[in-house]
Amino acid sequence: QVQIVESGGGLVQPGESLRLSCVASGFPFSTQRIYWYRQAPGKKRELVGYIASDGIVFDVLDSVKGRFTISRHNANNTGYLQMNSLKPEDTAMYYCSAYGYWGQGTQVTVSP
Repeated sequence: QVQIVESGGGLVQPGESLRLSCVASGFPFSTQRIYWYRQAPGKKRELVGYIASDGIVFDVLDSVKGRFTISRHNANNTGYLQMNSLKPEDTAMYYCSAYGYWGQGTQVTVSP
């Protein structure tokens, strides 16, 4: 049974940081790409970026380049999204996807 669970979201002030985690099970994690998406209220879901099995990161959203870092720890079946210098426009539900499956999402709210 495939499970993908995100965590680490919350309410922060502009300029602060959060680290999201994506814990996966039920599939060969180390061989799969791990995708991070986000969806703000009233907007389409957008790809934040993804990390290949070898740790190379692709397709990082322009608006988060230099602030967000995608990584993975295959031994722990976990993907990470480190978000620094958060802005109000980063407010969204953040999702992890892998192996054709999605997590339930974790809410990130950036507000003064």
